[in-house]
This record gives sequence, structure tokens and C-alpha cells, in this order.
Amino acid sequence: MTIKVSIDASGGDHGIPVTIAAGIKALGSFKDLQLTFVGDQSLIEAELNSHPAANKLLSRIQVVHATEVVLMNEPPAIALRKKKNSSMRVAINLVKSNDVDACVSAGNTGALMAISRFVLKTIKGIDRPAIMGRMPTMTGHTHMLDLGANVDSSPQALLEFATMGSIAVEQTESINKPTVGLLNIGEEDMKGNDKIKKTSELLKASNLNYTGFVEGDDIYKGTVDLVVCDGFEGNIALKASEGVAAMMGSYLKRAFTRNWLTKIVALIATPVLKDFKASLDPGKYNGASLLGLRGIVVKSHGGANIDSFFMAISEAYTEANAKIIDKISLQVSKELETDE
Repeated sequence: MTIKVSIDASGGDHGIPVTIAAGIKALGSFKDLQLTFVGDQSLIEAELNSHPAANKLLSRIQVVHATEVVLMNEPPAIALRKKKNSSMRVAINLVKSNDVDACVSAGNTGALMAISRFVLKTIKGIDRPAIMGRMPTMTGHTHMLDLGANVDSSPQALLEFATMGSIAVEQTESINKPTVGLLNIGEEDMKGNDKIKKTSELLKASNLNYTGFVEGDDIYKGTVDLVVCDGFEGNIALKASEGVAAMMGSYLKRAFTRNWLTKIVALIATPVLKDFKASLDPGKYNGASLLGLRGIVVKSHGGANIDSFFMAISEAYTEANAKIIDKISLQVSKELETDE
């Protein structure tokens, strides 16, 4: 089976140089992958011509011209209404028309969510899409949603997030019945506000492998396979994690460059430091899924480098290969029948 993915080539902080290079790397890694780069055709073709490896991959590459680019600071409403030929919009349209199986963009998150929801619509039974991403843990990584799409979610919406996330984790990570935890200020049943307590009751009554409340430190302990939360808390946790990783890197650099002796120690410890840096690199976990849509859309970090954007393409490939949209739709449909 061939997996086809559209790339918003012009999106993000770095645009075409990074998206093309990452795409070529992905084509080399996944032999059944086809990519459609969307953006300024002349610039894309010029970039492809600058990569010798691309010549052997041209049979699996398509270029679709788009005359506009959604800026990183552009209001979502403007991008939705006035930039109908943007690289982002055209890339998502290709998912809608079934010309590709998934779309990847490093562009404006708000615009990507607005355009994706408008063009693709939500799965029947799902009120709002949610953003799910991976978070580093002591044992590997966990998954977390919502990471910022919804800042005031109802208990029913949080149940929908948990259902979608559980299916996605099960299918992409090959984990049977992933454990699900609800982010709270404590593990005890008495902790939390009314919304959290009601959500917990809904999760307990569901068919999910719900283990109860988890606290902030449980995210990094890897206590559960999926952490469920409102987008407000999720986005704060995500940005705090990135900030802590940057701070730790800064502290280490300062400590090891203090004098000639610490520089020698740093040289000796280079292999350990490289491994430590790789473990905390946010790019290693790049590629957040917009779950709940009738099509696969993966959001890359706007400042992603080549390796980081490659990870986002890999996520889109994995989700398309697992047919997670069909499986989420089927599970939600079953739950709707049960409720009736």
C-alpha cells in the first residue's frame, strides 16, 4: 500500500529549505511513501534540484503550486477567509479530495486548526478536535492531549479526547488498551474542580483503561500511556517542559565552560552529554496530531529543523498506515449506539 502525504512546504519559520530536505529524508526512509509538496512551484523545484538525492526519488514526488502563504502571526479568521490559495489550505484540500492520506504543516497553529476543521469537518459524534503530542518520560515517552486547541472543554469533550487519544496510541504504538490518566492537582478523589470530578466519573463508566487522576510529575514518570487534560493546562505543561529542557541545557553549558578544568571534564563527558541532549530534544517528539477530524493532519513545530520536521512526516505516515481515522470513527459510532 502506498501512503501519500501532502506537505505545506512554505509553512513554518524556515519554509521550503527545511520541508524539502526533511521530505527527501522521509522518502529515503519509507519506500512506500509519496509526497506532494505544496507552495511556490519554482522555489520548490529549485530546492529539489539542489539535492542530488532527489533525482532518484522524482517518481514519488509531486509539486502543487500555491500562490499564498499563511504567516505565523496571521489571525486564523483572515487565513481562513482570505487566503484560499495558501500552501496550507491547498495541502489540506488534498486530504479532503482523497488525493493524499495525510497532511503535515509547520505553519500557524490557530490557522491550521481553523482551516482543517472548516475543510475536513469533524468525525460524527466528535464536537471538537484536539491536539495530541508525545512528551518525554523517564522510560521513553507518553502521549498527551489536548495541547492547546480548546481552552475550556466540557467533561463530555474530555471523554471524547480520551477516546480518540486511546485509539491513536493503541494503533500507532501497538499498545493493547493503553492506560489513561486525567491530569489533576492530586491523585485523591476529593481533589480537583467539579469539571474534573465529573470527567473522571465519565471515564470510569467508559470502556477505556482509565487508571484515575495523575499529577504533573506523573507526565514525566511515564505513569500512564495517555494523559488527558484541557487545552489550557496542556499547552502550559508543554511550554513549561520546553522551557525546563532549555534551562537545563543552559545550566550544563555554563557549568562545563566555567574554566579550563571544567572544559576538560566536558570533553571527557561528551558522549554522555550528547545522549543527554538527545533525550531532552523537543524535536525528537515533534509531530502533534489534530485528532477528531475526517482526515489526518499533523502539526509540526514552527521552528522545526530538518530532523524535527522529518519526525512530523513520520507521524503522519504512521497514522495513515494505521488508518486511525477509520478506527476512531468506528469506535465513536459504537459508543453513540450504546448511548442510544
